Amino acid sequence: MANNEESNPLLSNQQTEVKDEKKPYKPISSDPPFPAKTMGWTADGLPMGHGVVGQPMMMSRAQWDSGLCACFGRNDEFCSSDIEVCLLGSTVPCVLYGSNAERLGSAPGTFANHCLPYTGLYLIGQSFFGSNCVAPFFTYSSRTAIRRKFNLEGSCEALNRSCGCCGSFLEDEMQREQCESACEFATHFFCHPCALCQEGRELRRRLPHPGFNAQQVLIMIPPNEQTMGR
Repeated sequence: MANNEESNPLLSNQQTEVKDEKKPYKPISSDPPFPAKTMGWTADGLPMGHGVVGQPMMMSRAQWDSGLCACFGRNDEFCSSDIEVCLLGSTVPCVLYGSNAERLGSAPGTFANHCLPYTGLYLIGQSFFGSNCVAPFFTYSSRTAIRRKFNLEGSCEALNRSCGCCGSFLEDEMQREQCESACEFATHFFCHPCALCQEGRELRRRLPHPGFNAQQVLIMIPPNEQTMGR
């Protein structure tokens, strides 16, 4: 009989239950050991990283493929179209701006709808002020669209990463967007050709030209006329 009790598989469980009853009762806390985390979305439809409730942390943003003053592209990887972008931005910026808008919008008539107004603003600025100072009021929004589309790092975030300033603007999303929009306008106003070239290089590396997206068409060629031999 003793052997049956010792070989009983439930015996060990019963003994452990008796030992557990002798242990003092410790209430289980309902609070988690770490602060609760949330997952939200920004106003642009981008996901936010995990953070403490009430203090969301933005997900890390990518940097621009090339710098603002990198007229010939990156040093480690040379792209043949960078020379074309540099020539267009320095001689005919209206064509480069229309090409950038066409790649970004990918809609019929996008090139003309952006190139022609830019040409008019360029002529007005050159005629009345002697410089291209009117067109940046029309073009700086394209930089904002590129930054939001590819989740790129803005000027305020770059300054905060490099020197630690502008941290207070990054805490509030609305203030951050206002700061970024002001920096993007200043970039187009003071460094307009360089800004257009940087945007052109970024778009050419990320998006193909809409004209190259044509689907292949299968053409059926009928067989040659056959004749019966005698």
